Amino acid sequence: MKAIDAKELKKMLAKRPHPPLVNTLPRDYFSKTHIPEAVNIPQDQDDFVERVEIAAGGRDQPVIVYCASQECDSSEQAAEKLEHAGFSQVYDFEAGAQGWQEAGGRLQTSGG
Repeated sequence: MKAIDAKELKKMLAKRPHPPLVNTLPRDYFSKTHIPEAVNIPQDQDDFVERVEIAAGGRDQPVIVYCASQECDSSEQAAEKLEHAGFSQVYDFEAGAQGWQEAGGRLQTSGG
């Protein structure tokens, strides 16, 4: 797992196609606010690893995980699960949605 900051995340998302950006929180948190282009695959679900593998196109492909904020450990747990499952390019945006917004990034909310 490699921790990345907002600048690195912005660079990775600028590439087309970019690696999947996985919000690891439960669906109700994701629906309230998330980084645009993120997919919601809660890390506490039984099929988490399989769903991420499908989203990434294989365990050898890059994947970015994040959660709510620096204090949230969901993305770290997700990254560890993926590495244990054999994923070789796992990036953890540790600052989460809050850090993205603080760095000037836009968030998508349930309001639109």
